[in-house]
Amino acid sequence: MKRMDRMMAIVLALQHQTETAQSLADKLEVSKRTILRDVQALSEIGVPIYATSGPGGGYRLMEGYRLPPLQLDAEEALVLLLALDGMTKYSDSPFQQARWTVRDKIRSVLPEQTLGRIAPLLGHVEMEVPDRRYKTPFLSDLMNYAASGEWLLTLYRSQNHSRHLTIRPQRVYAAHGFWYCEAYSVQHGEVRTFRVDRFAEMEVSVVPQSEEGNGELRFMSPSKATEHEQTVHIYAKLTYRGALLAEQDPHMGHLVRQTGDEKWEVAFDCPGSEWNWAVDFFYYIGLDAEVLEPVRLQEEIRQKAGQLVQKYSRHD
Repeated sequence: MKRMDRMMAIVLALQHQTETAQSLADKLEVSKRTILRDVQALSEIGVPIYATSGPGGGYRLMEGYRLPPLQLDAEEALVLLLALDGMTKYSDSPFQQARWTVRDKIRSVLPEQTLGRIAPLLGHVEMEVPDRRYKTPFLSDLMNYAASGEWLLTLYRSQNHSRHLTIRPQRVYAAHGFWYCEAYSVQHGEVRTFRVDRFAEMEVSVVPQSEEGNGELRFMSPSKATEHEQTVHIYAKLTYRGALLAEQDPHMGHLVRQTGDEKWEVAFDCPGSEWNWAVDFFYYIGLDAEVLEPVRLQEEIRQKAGQLVQKYSRHD
């Protein structure tokens, strides 16, 4: 980072909170001595920085001091426009209008020279988001409910049926072209992930009696839920296509490794409660994976394949 960029970053950080020389050095990945020199230089050019001692002390800006309108360099502008491009590819979101207008505003304030530098990159770099067609009428509400910690009574449409669920949303996120809500479900007794577009009804509910205790809510986190659960070690070799499919899985995608030219593998400990998922996943990717461990997984994939062959066998 150039010195002028670093000095601007220091002022921006101090606009939000008090910082010590060490905390600024850690954020900007430079030495504490470098930060001290930069702060001295800022003071010499008239930036009103002062230091306080004692617990909670550090560098501060005089009240009311603000930098002029932010100027983005080429890399910063590229990051913003790429992120906004990815957001515009989601077919439904609470930011329908804002996602377009903010992109136009950023483009309008960027210098021609900066736009000229990033335009060729924008034509060849993008955030890939699968094209989905769905509606998420409760997405904005879920975001607010997750922030406020509300309990909800919902009607959720799964792949095979619909059921009423009492949930408490914990976070909302976008992945693979869909919006998801991670929430504690009373009916399941654990944290589950739900597709937001599958919520058909939703209303604020009271705290379930079964979740009351000493004035505090009792949750079973995923780590505690599986703390004593038996796991099964799974090891499989993958083709190029199999590696791409496995990398899309939010739980084991980060465990895929390339071991050679056109060779990949994945190894992980599968909780017993997720065994059926593992069978379905490796059956789904078929010839793009070779399961080496455990033998039980090989056998259950073979059984599913046999059932499929039998279903499509000709009967005289």
